[in-house]
Amino acid sequence: MVVGGFSGPDGPIGSSSVKITASVVITCIVAASSGLIFGYDTGISGGVTTMPSFLEKFFPSVLRKAAEPRTNIYCIYDSQALTSFTSSLYISGFIASLVASRLTAAVGRRNTMVVGGLIFLSGAAINAGAANVAMLILGRLLLGFGLGFTNQATPVYLSEVAPPKWRGAFNTGFNLFISIGVVAANCINFVTAKQSWGWRVSLGLAVVPAVIMTIGALFILDTPSSLIQRGKVEQARQALRKVRGKDYDVESELVELKKASDVAKEANEEPFVTILERQYRPHLVMSIAIPLFQQLTGINIIAFYAPVLFQSVGFGNDSALTAAIILGLVHLASIFVAAYVVDRFGRRFLFMEGGIQMFVCQVGVGVLVAVTAGASGTKEISKGYAILVLLLMCIYVAGFGWSWGPLSWLIPSEIFPIKIRSTGQSISVAVNFAATFVLSQTFLAMLCYFKYGTFLFYAAWNVLMTIFIALFLPETKGIPLDSMNLVWEKHWYWHRFVCD
Repeated sequence: MVVGGFSGPDGPIGSSSVKITASVVITCIVAASSGLIFGYDTGISGGVTTMPSFLEKFFPSVLRKAAEPRTNIYCIYDSQALTSFTSSLYISGFIASLVASRLTAAVGRRNTMVVGGLIFLSGAAINAGAANVAMLILGRLLLGFGLGFTNQATPVYLSEVAPPKWRGAFNTGFNLFISIGVVAANCINFVTAKQSWGWRVSLGLAVVPAVIMTIGALFILDTPSSLIQRGKVEQARQALRKVRGKDYDVESELVELKKASDVAKEANEEPFVTILERQYRPHLVMSIAIPLFQQLTGINIIAFYAPVLFQSVGFGNDSALTAAIILGLVHLASIFVAAYVVDRFGRRFLFMEGGIQMFVCQVGVGVLVAVTAGASGTKEISKGYAILVLLLMCIYVAGFGWSWGPLSWLIPSEIFPIKIRSTGQSISVAVNFAATFVLSQTFLAMLCYFKYGTFLFYAAWNVLMTIFIALFLPETKGIPLDSMNLVWEKHWYWHRFVCD
């Protein structure tokens, strides 16, 4: 039975035969666990950069500046060397994500995740034993290569394996594990910050999530689409039987998958050239605009520098780390909200609601900091106002957690046809890394020179991206991956590209 008339290689929409099996749940949980390494790294770096023992060894000038009386709160941590420690990862991640599309097509989604986990593992070990800034940066570069591979392969894996009706919920699992990694990192930083060697423990424990996801990936099968692409028909049949259940008509989906793969092979086109064709213009625009806008929400800046930010607005070191943990827990809870509503209310609704919510909160934080700290940033912010800043940040993070957080990984992984799916996801991840590098490298300087205007800067972007979604993103919930062209053909603007 097919509801709505859509069917194809990714399964019929709303089909009663496509059930949520225990196998598909376990498989997607294991695959999504690769988000742990991304989340852990995001959370750990911000806390480590506030540890006095870490700053004394690698960035003593920052520590001296923080000890000066009447220091401008906006400029305490303005150090290009310090931000290079955080942002260097994203240079290598950018490069790796472009290479990852070919690797994913050649060896499969699962194997790409394994390779990424192993590279990340080596980077974590180097960072834990770092004796100088050069070793720190080398370790960060390796972490970036690992994340470039896993962030490219995992969302595509989840979209290809999940039942179409619940694809959004399954894909949010990646973001859920990112959030778990952030919370775990913040809790670890809170404990280790009191020890002179604590930063080594914080950085070194990144090997734990890397080992978990790498070993887990070895025990799951690759996606049927990927196996068919590589000519492994019998393995694809076994993978389908495992994730779809005994009562599902495996052979009909297998035939459709093979047809789609054959069409892609017959075209024999360079995927990075194909994706530039006019008919894929809407797909390309979304793969660039959505990850770029995700970073311009300002979320990763807050994730990286939450302890730094809270110290700047009046929290002590322990209180700042506690506030970062609270933000992480709020974000984690919001992911469950996203998983529940994304396949009910749709992608567009969550995008727009989250954008408005983040805009209001960022304006509130900007105004509050301007009034209390002053334009010069030399006024001391009272504890009450600092707590109000934290409250606004929590509401902001919640809005991101059920909108731009998971959806920015979901949309690029589901809108592309199979022949350029890996390429499209690679472009999306590359844009994400490039934007993160630029923003993380410039944030502390922006905070120093723009002061409270930094928050208003990101608030303005939230308005722009919400308007963009309202005008240009069609609703994709519940549509099989191979029928996704229909949503573009019916769109008021994009139909002129796709139909031509």
